[in-house]
Amino acid sequence: MDFSFTEEQLMLQDVARRIAQEKIAPSAEHHDRTGEFPLANIQLLGENGLMGIEVPAEYGGAGMDPIAYVLAMVEVAAGDAAHSTIMSVNNSLFCNGILTHGNEAQKQKYVRAIAEGTAIGAFALTEPQSGSDATAMRCRAVKQADGSYVINGKKSWITSGPVAKYIVLFAMTDADKGARGISAFLIDTDNAGFGRGKTEPKLGIRASATCEIEFNDYVAQAEDLLGQEGEGFKIAMGVLDAGRIGIASQAIGIARAAYEATLEYVKERKAFGAAIGTFQMTQAKIADMKCKLDAALLLTLRAAWVKGEGKRFSNEAAIAKLTASEAAMWITHQAVQIHGGMGYSKEMPLERYFRDAKITEIYEGTSEIQRLVIARNETGLR
Repeated sequence: MDFSFTEEQLMLQDVARRIAQEKIAPSAEHHDRTGEFPLANIQLLGENGLMGIEVPAEYGGAGMDPIAYVLAMVEVAAGDAAHSTIMSVNNSLFCNGILTHGNEAQKQKYVRAIAEGTAIGAFALTEPQSGSDATAMRCRAVKQADGSYVINGKKSWITSGPVAKYIVLFAMTDADKGARGISAFLIDTDNAGFGRGKTEPKLGIRASATCEIEFNDYVAQAEDLLGQEGEGFKIAMGVLDAGRIGIASQAIGIARAAYEATLEYVKERKAFGAAIGTFQMTQAKIADMKCKLDAALLLTLRAAWVKGEGKRFSNEAAIAKLTASEAAMWITHQAVQIHGGMGYSKEMPLERYFRDAKITEIYEGTSEIQRLVIARNETGLR
């Protein structure tokens, strides 16, 4: 089994690391405190190919593979989780679905702008009354005689919603068909009938702007339909599989940052006349943190490899996200505990890592949903 990376993968990782260390990490506290969207940093990521890592060069992307995506996401997330959230949505949820199901005109119009960092993309599936149960959506797209669709309804918790130029939207075109009645649309937020609600105040990833969006007689043309009518649910589930690799990578980056800070701290902090890293209880925590971190990384790389081979990767992605997100929550918890009062203080980034880690257990499929996905895949039972 070959665990080595290609020269191209390592080069992209190095680019991501340098931007994260030189630009993102130094500004992370400011963006977390103010909630200001880090537009300049996001544009810099786009200019360096990090907003369309798996997007072919002919559509403005880096033309790399899922392994490269994992390596780059980990580095950006280690600098700041909010930046990696924006990066993940653009790469996994927006570009991925259009590359897979879009036509040539849609790829040129929508994917290129996002991959090059000149525009921000978003993904709109969740509604105020329906989260994990996506088939309960109330957003409606009614087909007209001329082939266009009139869309009405609300979507909630839309990452990058306040700043997105384009959105992949899921709406019911035939409510009687349930999941088979959902269709996907490409939305231009400059068009009439589109509105944004207030930016949500969040526990973590605060610089990743999130809001509710609303459609009031928004007209989507026939060419704005992504894939075929009724394919929306299938498109959404496939995109979320890819997205889970991104969120697993994000969780690893957060966990790694907390772990590395803790390693330094236990060597320097002294109590009872010795470095606290010599205490057996501290050593046990360090060992467990390292094991969970490595397990999460290897499982995520496995999921990315399977995806890159063109094979079905739903189970591997769910395993990776579940393992990595829960590892991030546990590792950041232990990091705060080891740092004691300083871990609880905003003078250090540990408390931000702790707050940011929690969302990885929730979005793009909660830990409970990941367990359902894994168990159903293993047993074949529904």
